[in-house]
Amino acid sequence: MALAAPRRTSLTRSLARSFASLHNAPPQGKSPTAVVMMNMGGPATVAETHDFLKNLFSDGDLIPLPFQRFLAPYIARRRTPQIEKQYADIGGGSPILRYTQLQGEGMARLLDELHPETAPHKAYVAFRYAHPLTQETARQMKADGVKRAVAFSQYPQYSCSTTGSSLNEMFRRGSVGEAGEGVEWSVIDRWGTHPGFVEAVAQNIEAALATFDASARKDAVLLFSAHSLPMSVVNRGDPYILEVSASVAAVMNRLGHSNPYRLVWQSQVGPSAWMGMQTGEALKGLARLGKKRVVLVPIAFTSDHIETLYELDLEYAAEARELGMEVRRAESLNESPVFIRALADIAAQHLRDCSAGKGPVSTQFLLRCPGCTNATCGQQKTWFARGGR
Repeated sequence: MALAAPRRTSLTRSLARSFASLHNAPPQGKSPTAVVMMNMGGPATVAETHDFLKNLFSDGDLIPLPFQRFLAPYIARRRTPQIEKQYADIGGGSPILRYTQLQGEGMARLLDELHPETAPHKAYVAFRYAHPLTQETARQMKADGVKRAVAFSQYPQYSCSTTGSSLNEMFRRGSVGEAGEGVEWSVIDRWGTHPGFVEAVAQNIEAALATFDASARKDAVLLFSAHSLPMSVVNRGDPYILEVSASVAAVMNRLGHSNPYRLVWQSQVGPSAWMGMQTGEALKGLARLGKKRVVLVPIAFTSDHIETLYELDLEYAAEARELGMEVRRAESLNESPVFIRALADIAAQHLRDCSAGKGPVSTQFLLRCPGCTNATCGQQKTWFARGGR
């Protein structure tokens, strides 16, 4: 079905303008400014699923387990057949690497124009649990002779379990020279209320709403869905819940509060208590309350992967349709030029702030969770705050 064109504003026109190239090329042989796009990653093929799961369950920052060294491989083996089937059902693997590379290349082209002082810019992908892993990316940076690097979290909202884990791994690699000697580092750690990100999400919601009959459109419930966290992480003071809520509030302000909405949580793993309510349960509850039209909105993901393509599209939406609901899913940000421009704007402003002496990290980055007992977090924050020294 053809989607109606989203409403265009002056902000939209500014953010969505075409990519531009450098008018003055950087000097030959100048080492690139690395923009390292950090994310969880996903297996590009079904055959990579086991290694991905083993890496994921071995990460105590994300899923703390007793006897993790022994339990992680066991859990990965047990879960591999089920997760392999899910990846087969979405086309044979996760598209997150392809989209991250596309977003990074577009961002780097724009950065060459927006901040020529640090050109040329090169986007590197550093996944936590899938190829290219952080150590692989670090070796490539060293081979490229990188002397200036920005660790750019691709999680819009900060959590110690996600952004924190990626930064801990980059610290472990960078502090021993795996990315090169004397590299100057800085960090973009959160950006969940940036106007360009908000605009890109809002446009995708408007496109999804436009597929409902006009007479019923305003009654559709917007169900913002984000990856959940264990309550043990929430209760130690992790900021993720607050920051996702802030993203939702910013998007709803941009939409003029056109529709009723809720923030719900997905992807719970294991028997322990996680943040709720869960997306699937919320859909059942809305059906019971007579709400028959829903737009599912991924608010903490910047591209399609298993949580959108399988959980939202094939699992939750199918269950909702069985309950007699009309379900749409707002597209992920994937190839959105508005979003790619937002990434470039975020990076350019960060580089300008660094040049102005505002430091390599944000004020909020320096604050550890009040309940933090992870010594690596403290070491990592100190190292990045000193520019990787």
